[in-house]
Amino acid sequence: MIGHFDALKERAIGVELFKRPPSYDTGEDAIVRVTASDVRKRLSDYYLRTSESSSNLRINLPVGSYIPEFTRDTPDFPSAVDQPLAEAASTPEAHSETNSDSPVQPLKVLKLRTTWIVASCLLICAFSLWVFHRGAPAQPIRSTSALPWSTVFAEKHTPLLVTSDPNIAEIQGLTGKTVSVSDYANQQYVPDASSLPPEILHICRDILRGDKAATVDTQIIAGVARLGAENETRINVRAARDLHFSDLDTDDDLIFLGSPRTDPWTSLFDDQLDFRFVYDAASRQEIIQNVHPHSGEPLQYIPTAKGFATGQSFATISFIQKTNHAGHVLILAGENAEGTKAAGELVTDPLNLSSALKRCSIHPSFITSNTAQQFQILIHLRMMAGLPTAFDVVACHLLP
Repeated sequence: MIGHFDALKERAIGVELFKRPPSYDTGEDAIVRVTASDVRKRLSDYYLRTSESSSNLRINLPVGSYIPEFTRDTPDFPSAVDQPLAEAASTPEAHSETNSDSPVQPLKVLKLRTTWIVASCLLICAFSLWVFHRGAPAQPIRSTSALPWSTVFAEKHTPLLVTSDPNIAEIQGLTGKTVSVSDYANQQYVPDASSLPPEILHICRDILRGDKAATVDTQIIAGVARLGAENETRINVRAARDLHFSDLDTDDDLIFLGSPRTDPWTSLFDDQLDFRFVYDAASRQEIIQNVHPHSGEPLQYIPTAKGFATGQSFATISFIQKTNHAGHVLILAGENAEGTKAAGELVTDPLNLSSALKRCSIHPSFITSNTAQQFQILIHLRMMAGLPTAFDVVACHLLP
């Protein structure tokens, strides 16, 4: 890439790194931007954790750019380069040479320093890659050899990941009414708009202009994309509001992020699930109903950590077979954003996911699409001041 940094463009990275076709739509497929955002966050977190490190080299990926910047906190370099020059100048031969070539000498020093910078950067990159691969914990379970990834990435089709819609959740909270999947698909995002006061209707329309994305979604996308890259499989990413019924009429596997409150499309699969999200008008929040409780299980899972309160919340990981097509559906949903994030963290962690699946008597060995077992995992989160302190799996149901 030396001398060709202009080639580090979103489309070029998507084609070369994520195996997208040269004509792919960067507006609909945001995998490069999402991954770059995750890289920036990881770099920031790393330097915060190693602020006391003796190394003063910093790598930065500026917002809006895909060209990394290498900077140092201290001016230039130690006298290791200049010292030999000073010693050489003490001899008559060197003295006369220095005097005769004095206009060229700064250029030589600059070239030496430039060479040192390039060599150092290459060594740092090589060492970082070695540490990454050497320091990674040995995993007896291959990332994509356990459900759901053993089927999602085993197919010849490209999985479609659908992000949530925080705006629609905000509108439902403002109006106190639920947006059905039918209205959502027909782009009727404000329920009973004719009955709303003008000022509320204006606020709703203003909210819809935002087209916000949930922060937790970007982290999950990065995790799924990483697993896909390990299996040489790319994923397509679409926003829930950009989806149509025709997009579901496919054999491709589907991955949904969010509950029906933040992604009405997920309600299409309620009939196949044991743990179902329903909106409780009395408490003005989503709860989880257990329609086929096992022995000792409650009929409902009710969150007690509304807003910034301390209490509990719940999330689900649902993996089901499509009813009218080949392929599967994976739904990662929480009663709040933190719950969806917890579901995403578990499902992209092969070791912990395999342990959770063993509760359902599902062995984490490779399973083909034809023999894949449908399941639901229920996650319990302990919340403090609106933030999760820990989460664990409390139930696992095999689905018919």
